[in-house]
Parts: sequence; structure tokens; C-alpha cells
Amino acid sequence: MKYWLWLSKIDANIAIKLLKKYKEPEIIWKLDKIDLLKMGLSEEIACEIIKQKNDDFDSYIKYIIKNNIEIITIKDKTYPIKLACIHDMPIVLYVKGNKENLYNKSIAIIGTRNCSIYGKNIAEKFSKELSKNGITIISGMARGIDTFAHIGSLKENGKTVAVLGSGLNYIYPKENEKLAEEIVKKGGTIISEFCIGIRPFAKNFPKRNRIISGLSNGILVVEAKEKSGSFITVDFGLEQGKEIYAIPGNITSINSKGTNEIIKQGAKLVTCSEEIIEDIIN
Repeated sequence: MKYWLWLSKIDANIAIKLLKKYKEPEIIWKLDKIDLLKMGLSEEIACEIIKQKNDDFDSYIKYIIKNNIEIITIKDKTYPIKLACIHDMPIVLYVKGNKENLYNKSIAIIGTRNCSIYGKNIAEKFSKELSKNGITIISGMARGIDTFAHIGSLKENGKTVAVLGSGLNYIYPKENEKLAEEIVKKGGTIISEFCIGIRPFAKNFPKRNRIISGLSNGILVVEAKEKSGSFITVDFGLEQGKEIYAIPGNITSINSKGTNEIIKQGAKLVTCSEEIIEDIIN
């Protein structure tokens, strides 16, 4: 387990490259700086990879065991097929809760952190209705639309998956700690590709977004500003061949500039959940 934990602290593309050549993380662990440089890595990256070996992996393993966290690696038969289809697949998934949700038909519901009452109500409404029809709700447990998407699913006793941009010992934002507990308690799932101990740094969230889109059968953008982080998830989704849906909004609202724009660019305008259900279920 230690070798996989260490490898999960390395950029996914680099880790995949190393695994293709050396097959097992234990062999990669034994490489020195010269070996890594021969792989075409920069000296800075090679030194950082070796430095990561000094982490306290024993304490991480104790935390994982104590908190019933499961580790799924790209070599496991239980690795989600939808994620295996993306080119920069996470090599390790840290999973808390019901891992079966990772294989369900699902929709990602995303949007702005500073959502309006309209956005909150729409996120909950669509989440509840989609959950009622057996569709798993995936989001990032951020403030705003993400939070209300998870809440809507829980209210309908549906299944929801929260993808974190940090290790599972850091719930971000902190006010969602109770939401995280409720997700697991009610049969949902919290996952991350980030090793225990990794804090919610800003650079982690764009990486997290490719997993949100990768696990989903489609992406619903509820509210998004003109330069929204939601577009990162949408771009990943388009690259991965996912259907993009968007809720139209008031043309005078800053929270609708982004959603209205992606509708212009070809996202499917939806005004009721049945329009998504038809695509996902059929």
C-alpha cells in the first residue's frame, strides 16, 4: 500500500508513464534520480519524486484503515471503466462509502459557488428528480451549486458521489464536513485521487474536475459566470465525449452569462429533468 500511496502523490501523467515502463510501484520506488532523468523528467521533478519518499506513509495507512477508506488502483478489476477511458486517468482512487456508486449511470451537476436562490432551487430540483429515476449525482462538494446538488440527492434518498480536491482527511469547505458524513451515512460516496495529507490547494481543483466529468454520463451546468471554473469541467467533458446540458438563465444575471454562452456554443438547453433522463437511461 505504501508504494501506491507514494505514487499517487506524483502527477498522474508521469505516474502512468512510469508504470508503463516498470509495471509495479515497488520497482519505481527503487529508482534513483539518474533513472528518472533517463525517463525524460526534469531534475526538479525527479528530486521532488524522490523527496516524497520521506512522507510518513505509516500514519497515512493507519488513518486509511481506521476510517474504512478503500484504495482502488488502475490495476484493480474494480477500477471504474468510465475513468479508465480518459487519457490522464488517476492511478489511485481513495474511496469512502459505497464504491458501487462509481459504476452507476450518473450525471455531474456543477456551477458557481456564489449561486442565486434560483440556482440553489434548480440544482436541488434536478438532483432530486434525477435521483428519483435512479441516476447517481456527481459533484465536487464545493460551496453553491455543488452543495445543493448533493443535498437534493440526499433528500430523495438517492446516491451521490463527491469528488474532492484534497486528501479525504481534509473536507473542503470545512462547513461541509457534516454533509460529507451524511453522504457516507446514506449510502453515498466520497472519493479523491489525492493522498491522505494533501490539503485543498487551488491547483488541485482543475485536476479534480476531470474525474467529475470522467465518472459521469453527462454534465449539467446550472449557473455559471462568464469566466467560471465550471468551464474546465465542461472542456474535460467535451474531450471525453460527454453530453453537455445547461440551464438557461436571466440575461441580466452575471450567474447566467456562462450558461447562456455554452448554450450558444452547442450545449443542450434543458428546462426539465426528463430531457436528461431520456438520454441517460436510454
